[in-house]
Amino acid sequence: MNDSTTQPIIVMGASAGGVKAIFALAATLPRDFPAPILFVQHIGAHRSELSRLVSARGPNPAVTAADGDVPRPGTIYIAPPDQHMVLDGHVILLSRGPKENHARPAIDPLFRSAALSCGPRAIGVVLTGMLDDGSAGLRAIKDCGGTAVVQDPVDADVPDMPKNALACVEAEHVVPLSALGPLLYELARRRSAIAC
Repeated sequence: MNDSTTQPIIVMGASAGGVKAIFALAATLPRDFPAPILFVQHIGAHRSELSRLVSARGPNPAVTAADGDVPRPGTIYIAPPDQHMVLDGHVILLSRGPKENHARPAIDPLFRSAALSCGPRAIGVVLTGMLDDGSAGLRAIKDCGGTAVVQDPVDADVPDMPKNALACVEAEHVVPLSALGPLLYELARRRSAIAC
């Protein structure tokens, strides 16, 4: 089994329409999903039960990320309200740093940190949402050898974030939400096999 220094890691972000998207995705992920997923939803400072609700949608546990967590395969880590979630090596760190793209938690800080910490092991995913959070971070993932995945804008509830990401990055995969779970499983499985 891979340790946290060799396993693939999936970082994902969404804004408007993202709750519906993560519910749908969680339902399609198999129980033996071979990578951790770190997910940022623009929730601001509002109290959130998102991790409990996502856990109820599929076989993999979802948790609200805590400072110092070491991401484990098959677990969905959700950024808590009003805190950025980043990776420092193989550990999740939380902070109340400045808002980015008018948001905290924001997607770009997570993506940038995954690019630096994980390089080619990072798989970045931009989902539905307004404006362009995630675009610069997805570019950083690509620049560090990782993989860029974008929800097909035609399929997104709000297409701005996917469109802006595609204007910034030549993504390897542009898929509807219904195809995302199988794609991520295959990408993570392939990277896990290489790392073994």
